[in-house]
This record gives sequence, structure tokens and C-alpha cells, in this order.
Amino acid sequence: MAERDPGSNQRQNEEIEAMAAIYGEEWCVMDNCAKIFYIKINDNKDDPKWTLGLQVILSNEYPETAPPIYELKAPWLNGQECVDLSNSLEAIYIQNIGESILYLWVEKIRDVLIQKSHKAETGPEVKKKTEEEDVECEDDFILACQPEYSVKALDFEISENQTEIEELPPIDHGIPITDQRSTFQAHLAPVVCPKQVKMVLAKLYENKKIASATHNIYAYRIYCEDKQTFLQDCEDDGETAAGGRLLHLMEILNVRNVMVVVSRWYGGILLGPDRFKHINNCARNILVEKNYANSPEKSSKALGKNEKVRKDKKRSEP
Repeated sequence: MAERDPGSNQRQNEEIEAMAAIYGEEWCVMDNCAKIFYIKINDNKDDPKWTLGLQVILSNEYPETAPPIYELKAPWLNGQECVDLSNSLEAIYIQNIGESILYLWVEKIRDVLIQKSHKAETGPEVKKKTEEEDVECEDDFILACQPEYSVKALDFEISENQTEIEELPPIDHGIPITDQRSTFQAHLAPVVCPKQVKMVLAKLYENKKIASATHNIYAYRIYCEDKQTFLQDCEDDGETAAGGRLLHLMEILNVRNVMVVVSRWYGGILLGPDRFKHINNCARNILVEKNYANSPEKSSKALGKNEKVRKDKKRSEP
């Protein structure tokens, strides 16, 4: 068996942490050493009608040159449905070779379950429709499934002006998480340029409590409409790899024009890998609360495909 590439291993660990932060108890570690994981996916968390289990094994080659090894578990899944769903998952991998795709797979499966639930509920009415009505319905479905980039881009162009960019954006503060006397708290601000990133950092550091934090980890993603690329960067602030993990979470959630800072006040007891879990959970919670990301049961957005990322130069000073 080939040795696991250190770079691939790090990317897998970051993706695993992000999935755990996004899906919580739905994400189950079956064998951490063998990289075997399981997640139960349904069409409606409050009242599920259709549920499917996805088991994945992350091989040494994932994500660079091979997809996860996977198994779909659902008693109601017939042969053709299994083939169609497998083809959809494999198509997602082909379109995103070298990228982390577990989030895309889970949300694709959730979309399929939602469609199946809808068809089951509206089945009798569908039979009464004329051929023309079926075509109209299909067109509506295609439009509904298109990414929201064009709508968001239009709003961005209308609202953007120099005065807004020069202003300090509003800053929101999340609910703290405490574990073994260490406390983690996320702060969020909308940003559309690197200057606002510096302004937000400077404003946060005016708060003595935030300034005294052991670490202030941050990451931001700004969508550049003219080039259709992302300007993004992150900072560990002494917590090795924490900034990269935070940015990876934001990439998976496909958020844009937002900055997240997570403050950690060290309590004297080492937390090990749990510290990354708390950092990601704090960040995800505030992104969901402020409607930059959907909660798992409502999320059906896919990570933007073929969008280039341009890294901004790191700044050590706020």
C-alpha cells in the first residue's frame, strides 16, 4: 500500500474538520486511521421521508488523483436510481479533480432526496399535466437550480461605491465556546476590499479583551466581479495551520465578501485537535447566523466550479 502523501493528508484532515463543523453529529468517524467516515443524509431534518447513508474511504490518492471510495446505503434505492446517483457523484469529481468534494457530494445527494420527496408528494398531479406543462415545469426547475452568482453579482455592482468601501463595515460577535478553560469567540464583518480587512482588524484590536487573546485567527474571501476570481487570505496568529483550516471551511461553504476572526483565550490546558474543531464551529455558527451560509438541513448550494483564487499578500499588522 502506497504511503500517504503529507500534503494530501493535511488537505484531508482540513476537509474532515470542516465536514465535522458543518454537519455536527450527522458526520460520524468510523475509523480515523483508515479514514473511513459515514454521514446520514435526509430531505428534511425535522420530518425526514427519505434518508440515505453515505460511507466514504479517503484513499492516499484523494483528492489529487482519485475520488473517495464510497458506498450508498438506502433500502429504497433501486438499481437504476443507484446508477444515476453514482453517475452524478462521479461527474462532480471529474468537474473538480484535485479539489475537496465531500461537501458537494453530500449536498447533491440531499438535492436528489428533496426531489424524490417532492415527486412522491405531487405524483398524482403530475400524471394530469399536459406535455406543454411538463416542459414549463422542467424549465422552472432548471432555473431554480442555477447558481445564484448572477443575482448576487448584480446586487454587488449596484451597491458598490467608493464611499461604502471607505467606511468601516459593521462587526458582529458570535456566542463563545468554552472548553477546559479555553474560550473561543468568532467575529464577522462584510468586506469588499483589503482595506476594509485592515480596518476591521484595527477596530477589533481596540477592544482590550480581543487584543489580549492568545490568538486572533482570521480568514477572508472577497469576490472580484470583473475577473470572476476570489481574493482571499488567512492568518494563523501563532496557532499553526488554524488560519488555513478556517479559510478551507469558508471555501467549502462558498461564502463571499466576508471576513471571520476567531479569538482564542488559552486556559492553560492543551486541547489538541479539539481546538481546530472549536475554531471551525465558532466560524460556521456565525456564518449561518448572519446568512452567509445555510444550516446543513437547508443547504443545497454547491461550491463554485472552476473559479480561480488569487491570494492577497499577507499582512502581519492589522
